[in-house]
Amino acid sequence: MTPPPPLDYLLIACHPDDAELCCGGTIVSLKAQGASVGVLDLTNGEPTPHGSLEIRGRETQAATEILGIDWRGQLNLPNRSLVADLEARRQVAGVIRQSRPRVLLSHYWEDAHPDHVAASALVDAARFWAKLTKTDMPGEPHFPSKIIYFPSMHLRLHFQPSFVVDVSAFHERKMQALACYHSQLRGATRDTADDV
Repeated sequence: MTPPPPLDYLLIACHPDDAELCCGGTIVSLKAQGASVGVLDLTNGEPTPHGSLEIRGRETQAATEILGIDWRGQLNLPNRSLVADLEARRQVAGVIRQSRPRVLLSHYWEDAHPDHVAASALVDAARFWAKLTKTDMPGEPHFPSKIIYFPSMHLRLHFQPSFVVDVSAFHERKMQALACYHSQLRGATRDTADDV
């Protein structure tokens, strides 16, 4: 994985396509305001019924280009069995220390998908670890000022959001990015997720 450059925002998502589904419009909105935005996919998302590593890689690259994401990396942690263990925490903290974002975005902690729940806990812990001194993690100590949590399609409850981003002007670009994930969204005919 290519080390990340300094970023304003780092979105940490469980699977390739989670960033686009949950925050595609927000990413384009931030880019339109001049912000630098990166995405860290924790897993490669495979196996799935209609995907493969090669297919998912091509889909992710195409969506990344459409959204204008400045940097995208992948940790290849285990899909379907993501665990917020110490090694995963060290890897995520290393990316945070290298990219030095002001704000992190990641999964809301209440979700029916166990990987999303684990990702939320992992990001919380990695944010804390990223500020530690006297460590062999790459980069310098850094503590992002905020974590913004986004809901997903697997939400288990209806909650009152703290704020909503109007992405109406960027809806078409979001849908173009989602269309890249043909292996995952086969037959999808409706808008699949709202942005934070």
